[in-house]
Amino acid sequence: MAPSPRRGSLASLDSLRRLQRLGRRSLQRTVSSTLDRAFQRAKRLPFVGERIAAEYEKMLAEIRRGAKPYADSTSRTVALPTQGRPREALLAQMRELAERERDRWHDGFVSGAVYHGDDEHTAFLSQIYAAYSQTNPLHADLWPSVVKYEAEIIAMTAELLGAAKVLGAGGSGLWDGPVAGVVSSGGTESIMLAMKTYRDWARAERGITRPEVIAPSTAHVAFDKAAHCFGITLVRVPVRQDTCADVEETRRAIGRNTICLVGSAPAFPHGGIDPIAELSELARARKLGFHTDACLGGFVLPFARQLGAAVPAFDFALPGVTSISADTHKYGYAAKGTSVVLYRSAELRRYQYFTATDWPGGMYLSPTFAGSRPGALSAACWAAMVSMGQEGYLDATSKILATARTIREGIAAIGGLRVLGDPLWVISFASDEVDIYRVLEELAARHWNLNGLHLPPAVHLCVTLRHTQPGVAEHFLEDLRACVEHVRAHPSDKGKLAPIYGMAGTLPVRSAVGDLMRAYLDVLYEA
Repeated sequence: MAPSPRRGSLASLDSLRRLQRLGRRSLQRTVSSTLDRAFQRAKRLPFVGERIAAEYEKMLAEIRRGAKPYADSTSRTVALPTQGRPREALLAQMRELAERERDRWHDGFVSGAVYHGDDEHTAFLSQIYAAYSQTNPLHADLWPSVVKYEAEIIAMTAELLGAAKVLGAGGSGLWDGPVAGVVSSGGTESIMLAMKTYRDWARAERGITRPEVIAPSTAHVAFDKAAHCFGITLVRVPVRQDTCADVEETRRAIGRNTICLVGSAPAFPHGGIDPIAELSELARARKLGFHTDACLGGFVLPFARQLGAAVPAFDFALPGVTSISADTHKYGYAAKGTSVVLYRSAELRRYQYFTATDWPGGMYLSPTFAGSRPGALSAACWAAMVSMGQEGYLDATSKILATARTIREGIAAIGGLRVLGDPLWVISFASDEVDIYRVLEELAARHWNLNGLHLPPAVHLCVTLRHTQPGVAEHFLEDLRACVEHVRAHPSDKGKLAPIYGMAGTLPVRSAVGDLMRAYLDVLYEA
């Protein structure tokens, strides 16, 4: 019987493997960086720059036609009119444009985007918004009702996500409650606020000046945005075959500058729920932060569990979870523009705040990135949550899960397609037999607005209440089946936009993809 290796030998072997992985990642980054620098230098050469610009313009021509459907059909306003136009005329024009765009999202042809959309619900929120359109929580003394709404939004969300397990825990310190939070403008801001909080905590309490956050490759790109803005190194680790985070890879990536680990419930691309229990225990054992990104799942998973779905632990019931983001403007069914970020304690939340005491304009404080904020959105959010109630959310979740099951099983039954992972309601599918981006393009021709993914190439559908309307799921599956058959029958047809969807996953020079994406944003802002 071979002797067991000593603890020191195992530690050395583990360190060697970690160095090898870091070396591979460093080499990949070096190669990519070298190619990017070469590409940027080549662009400065007149002839090369002109050729590249011409190629970009070819791609952008199709994008421009899709992004600017009103370019020829409506008048443009590129300077303030000498005299203001009559309000009734403006209302008529704007209502006409809104009606043109209504059917596609209202009839369930869109992935995500509009999560409730019922006419009565929308009209109700519009009335609340109108009543509070002039409010601003920055001025708490003028509009204390808005402050009340925000505090209660936070409390209701915290209660839903396990805050009761933290209250009365008997401990003291940064991780020991009670749960506290703020209302933000959306999931991206909630995630960025949490990462800024961990950065400032680690700097103040641990002297870490080169902070690192470890996240699965499938975690939302908002973590990259936070890293870019706040001087954090984001360490992306590969996921398992089932699209969920790899606990062992995460453990190996932890280093002396790690400040926070991340998990998703579920992840946006494929709908997989990361093993939050195991990941958060890694963080707790090392006294690190752990953030659960439940922007998509915060208002679905608790109700799905009540309905009998197999939902793993992901919230504050786990002692290692120290912050959670949950979007009220998704499955909380509020109007667009609100989210909640929660912390395990008010003490941790204080690292998020900004205060200034020596400004000539007076003492200034702000809980989030924005100064002035639309109080009407918070009021409408509170009204949405209270009007829905537990029964409303349970009913909505039941419908969504049932519809998602129909769609998931229908996709799996189409020859040549496969569903990625084991999702509950955020479904992605790929193909080893047909060009999935061509399928996506054919679906778009039939008015379906879905998301293209890459690494691997796939199509993403986030099921909402809009899809639970009678016949929508069946219509989608019928169209999807026809699109797959069409692409299979025309293998040589490259399509118009499919090459653009695929470029980001195949082009080795990432800066070229970034150039095209920035050019796309320029197109959007063309008047």
